[in-house]
Amino acid sequence: MAKQYRSVSGTAFDITNLIVLSVISLLAVLPFIYIIAGSFASDAELTKRAVFLIPETFTIAAYQFIFSTDTILQSVKVSMYVTVLGTLVNLFFTVTMAYALSKRNLMGRNTVLNLIVFSMLFGGGLIPTYLVVRDLHLLDSYWALILPGAISAFNLIIVKNFFQELPAELEEAAKIDGCTELGLLWKIVLPLSMPVLATFTLFYAVGHWNNFYSALLYINDPQKWPLQVMLRQIVLLSQTAAGDINSMDPNFVAPPDQSIKMAVIVIGTIPILLVYPFLQKHFAKGVLIGSVKG
Repeated sequence: MAKQYRSVSGTAFDITNLIVLSVISLLAVLPFIYIIAGSFASDAELTKRAVFLIPETFTIAAYQFIFSTDTILQSVKVSMYVTVLGTLVNLFFTVTMAYALSKRNLMGRNTVLNLIVFSMLFGGGLIPTYLVVRDLHLLDSYWALILPGAISAFNLIIVKNFFQELPAELEEAAKIDGCTELGLLWKIVLPLSMPVLATFTLFYAVGHWNNFYSALLYINDPQKWPLQVMLRQIVLLSQTAAGDINSMDPNFVAPPDQSIKMAVIVIGTIPILLVYPFLQKHFAKGVLIGSVKG
């Protein structure tokens, strides 16, 4: 077999791409390393050194302050519960509605699609949404964090476009064998939709995990606060309580304010980083499949 030789310009292009992508990767990774290192450093070191990747004095004072009570573990359980249940609710409503709207002969299909697009451009606003949640008796309930955002209009349209591109012959063959619409969805459509479903599972899960504003509005019971709200309260507590106690007790050692903020970022980010590698192989494929077709 004859050897294939690359031109000088092609080799130079590959080397340039490698260098540029390596620099971009470092710029993306270094802030995370700095945040992790800062969470194990003292406030004095964070003030003295602008940027560092390894702390001179290793300390876990920030994490000791955060995990000093059991409330943080309770908030983790709440966040996991809301994330898992909310993602399942999102996928159920998104998949079922997208599958119905993918049928071109569905009566009123265009009207429903126009309403969905309209909801992407215009919203009811904060006060009407709060009134709806209150009148449905969802205040201080986990459902207040799940049901108002049960369907994402953008994600729905992408999944609908993906379903439309599945071969019609599969549906015809399944119906000849006596398969119902629900059986067709469960046995044929969903197994072929794993890339797009994995992608939007990640989207929905990240949205629920990072959501704290809805909890601030609808949840008054501290035992029902998700992790993001509890971490926010810890940061506020580290800033205010230290000053109050220090004014009464000069020997009081204040909690490391800056490193607590960085530790909060680490605690809030790590769970999603652990989930992402399992879905990463489907991520790019799932996003593009439904968006470039239909």
